[in-house]
Amino acid sequence: MPDLSAWAPRMLSVLRIISSLLLMQHGLQKHFAIPAREGPGPEAFSQMWIGGWIELIGGALLLVGLFSRPVAFILSGMMAVAYWQFHAGGNFWPILNQGELAIMYCFTFLYIFFAGPGPISLDAMLRKRG
Repeated sequence: MPDLSAWAPRMLSVLRIISSLLLMQHGLQKHFAIPAREGPGPEAFSQMWIGGWIELIGGALLLVGLFSRPVAFILSGMMAVAYWQFHAGGNFWPILNQGELAIMYCFTFLYIFFAGPGPISLDAMLRKRG
């Protein structure tokens, strides 16, 4: 079996990129109905409206790997709040309260906060120049 550990830093970047693209879909749907949603979008300045902008802007920053650690920390916290506020009260089991995605996002972004953005990022490029 080949040693795959050399790929770990690049796969961290791939995890960051894919996670941010998936998260951005939530903000796009809330604010621009892309993809189409049922009903109106969130009321301006409501918690869902603010959350949608955090998903979009935070997702975009994480996508390119800029300010990755603080952005990942904020996104992780937002997903923890999303789980406890909107899912946990429905049922103890995440599969039944439909909170497993919020949990996965929370811990993925928490991992990125500790591990950093990986080598394929603006943060890494700026670190090399400085």
